[in-house]
Amino acid sequence: MKRERLIYLPLGGAGEVGMNAYVYGYGLPGKERLILVDTGVTFPDMDGAPGVDLIMPDLSWLEARADRLEAIFITHAHEDHVGALGHLWPKLRAKVHARKFTAAIARLKMEEAGQPLDAVVTVDPRPARVEAGPFTVQFVPLSHSIPESAALVIDTPAGRVVHSGDFKIDLDPVVGEPFDDAVWREVVKERPVKVLACDSTNVFSLHPGRSESTLAGPLAELISAAPSMFVATTFGSNVARLKTLAEAAVAADRTVCVMGRSMKRMLSVAQETGVLGSFPRTVTPEEAQEIPRRNLMLLVTGSQGERRAAAAALSRGKYLGFELREGDTFLFSSRVIPGNEKDVLRIWNNLSEMGVRIVDDAGGLYHVSGHANRPDLEHVHRLLLPDMLVPMHGEHRHLSEHARVALEGGIPAAVATNGTMLDLTGESPEVAERIETGRIYLDGSVLIGALDGIVRERIRMALNGHALVTVILDEDDVPMGEPWVELMGLSPTGLGGRPLNESMEADLAAWLERAGRKVLKNDDRMEEDIRRMVRQLAMEEIGKKPEVTVVISRLVAE
Repeated sequence: MKRERLIYLPLGGAGEVGMNAYVYGYGLPGKERLILVDTGVTFPDMDGAPGVDLIMPDLSWLEARADRLEAIFITHAHEDHVGALGHLWPKLRAKVHARKFTAAIARLKMEEAGQPLDAVVTVDPRPARVEAGPFTVQFVPLSHSIPESAALVIDTPAGRVVHSGDFKIDLDPVVGEPFDDAVWREVVKERPVKVLACDSTNVFSLHPGRSESTLAGPLAELISAAPSMFVATTFGSNVARLKTLAEAAVAADRTVCVMGRSMKRMLSVAQETGVLGSFPRTVTPEEAQEIPRRNLMLLVTGSQGERRAAAAALSRGKYLGFELREGDTFLFSSRVIPGNEKDVLRIWNNLSEMGVRIVDDAGGLYHVSGHANRPDLEHVHRLLLPDMLVPMHGEHRHLSEHARVALEGGIPAAVATNGTMLDLTGESPEVAERIETGRIYLDGSVLIGALDGIVRERIRMALNGHALVTVILDEDDVPMGEPWVELMGLSPTGLGGRPLNESMEADLAAWLERAGRKVLKNDDRMEEDIRRMVRQLAMEEIGKKPEVTVVISRLVAE
């Protein structure tokens, strides 16, 4: 006889950093009622996904079971947790629950995608509860690098689950709520924790995490000592860091100018929702032009090297009337996310050529992580005393190490990467099923599948170039004139110094003359032969096999 079960299924964010999407279910196998936690994005690079705007988890498994989806819960407003909401919500159409600040950002995501704003429901923190089928969910405040982050306490008939979201232990986070051991003791006292699904990002950092408040002194000294204009970049969502930087600037007799739409939007939402009580006066770029450089600080977007952000634009020359000069200081108050190193280094080298002093976080003075380090994770293990642990939010090495730490502490644990469904009903997590998972791309204004071949074709054209061959035949299948070839992304001349397209046209014309009527009547055969000849000649002349498009036009007598 089948029994009801509690399941956990990551569709994104497990085995990678970013693109978070986690499903919990309870009920008979194959009939579980479901909830989804987070709908995040990750960002593409030119190597793996050229031209793509965003990468999102493929929720096809959940879409096929949307009639069983009770609700969506968003833990916090970082892009890798809420960035896909507007694009993926139409596939699911369930109510979205989030705290006030996060809900405001979620509504902006929905508005940008043309989705209904009333689908997002604002929820107060614990003791407020959301009933969603067999689940009862509470938002428990904790500290992170964005305001109003929350863990989820999820009560089910099989026991209590704590989904940590992203967090750190910070008793003085500058903006937002501190991590409060007393609250978590109440959670455990109220009902023992059966499952802890826990952030694994910093499991390899062996020292205790540092508070956001420890940055104020070093930042104030750095900004005060700078001889000319000071520019700082950080994550636009790190409202506490922006506040610390701005207050340090004012203390150093500098006026603050904020550049970058996403940063301005975060500050605006933080003030509108009340999570940011005060922020120093800022001026527009036009007003900042009238302020002496020694008395000015620019807060700009682009800490990860984004090409269209303010930091990159400043490194290339003028931006909104500003031009960096020798003697200016540029602070990167953030860590570089793996994969973004080349883009950040490009900006650093551009700034260095200008004579700008570059300051990063190599010494640990000007940035603290928003994720719990290993000692802090072990503290949470001891605080919650879960029956089992499921590592999440991290690459495979992070999940594996976190599971090892839990097992050494006597807590059963299992590594579940994207597509691995765990049964959490028993005394330890057991693999119940493995499903196909993947990713989808926002390509311009449309969503495409990673396996649709579009990006693969784009990469092939980028690597190998493209040849367009046009052939015209009359109604009797006789070639009219010579074929012509247009090349893109290929060397214009071959080894013999002759234009490559002319060599191709001559070879194709000779082939058309000797080709029989049977071949010339068959468009598919012609395309195949022409494509093969063009690629073979290109390989002989320039060492490349281009992508080839063949256009065959047939004139019909009137």
